[in-house]
Amino acid sequence: MPLNRACLGKSHPAPSTVVTLEATQNYARACNEDNPHYFDLDSPDGVIAPPMFAVVVTWIPVITALTDPDLRADLLRLLHTAQEMEFLAPIRPGDQISGTARIASIEAASGGESIMLELNATNQDGIAVNRARFTALIRGRRDSAFAAEPRNSLEMEIERTSPSFTVTQIVGHDQTTRYAEASGDRNPIHMDENVAKMAGLPGIIVHGLCTMAFAARAIVDTACATDPLRLKRIAVRFARPVLPGDTLTTSIWPAQASGRYVFETSNAGGVVVLRDGSAEIVT
Repeated sequence: MPLNRACLGKSHPAPSTVVTLEATQNYARACNEDNPHYFDLDSPDGVIAPPMFAVVVTWIPVITALTDPDLRADLLRLLHTAQEMEFLAPIRPGDQISGTARIASIEAASGGESIMLELNATNQDGIAVNRARFTALIRGRRDSAFAAEPRNSLEMEIERTSPSFTVTQIVGHDQTTRYAEASGDRNPIHMDENVAKMAGLPGIIVHGLCTMAFAARAIVDTACATDPLRLKRIAVRFARPVLPGDTLTTSIWPAQASGRYVFETSNAGGVVVLRDGSAEIVT
């Protein structure tokens, strides 16, 4: 059954939540973060949450929108295809954050239907801390695989040059469990082998936002000289599933505009799992 276009423009606010130090640090650990900005209680600027923690405070409105019975979305056919994040102000323990998801578009796409949510998060002072776009494909069949997509000019240009930075890491075999607990995203495709295979996947897959958090950490640690407050925007497309135990390498290139970078993340076999990555930092 197709998605219900009558849901276009519908907003799904969530009750405000108080951010705790335990929550921000658990998220950092789930993403293999060790940046002192997230842990050093004696820092003169105080502890902040990792930039990608913004996905935690908007997860409830996201899942509320996607499970709206009027929308008619089958989550076992859902593939998260793209995410864009704009970091407007740091999130700190003690902040009271309110999040909203609005169904901004529903369009026909190859293999199914594409849905895009616009996300907004504000703190107790009414200050916007994050804006984001969450794009997903609702596949026509549960067993349809990740479709190969045409290579674009950016990827071809990247192949001809050496990256300015590369960061490699191994995905933990318990990564999906740790990330699910820290993020609130307990979709069974990340937790249950049988459900993942029923959804047409090779097995339990790593959350796309966890892989994106790895890339954000790589950019902060290199282009931002370990200062997370310098990361202002990041966007990616999720190209292929990441499996527990994979070795991932994020390669980063400066773009022509000052403070802008492009990046991609590949597995040990050279398969690109995050593509069309772009980031903007404060120079």
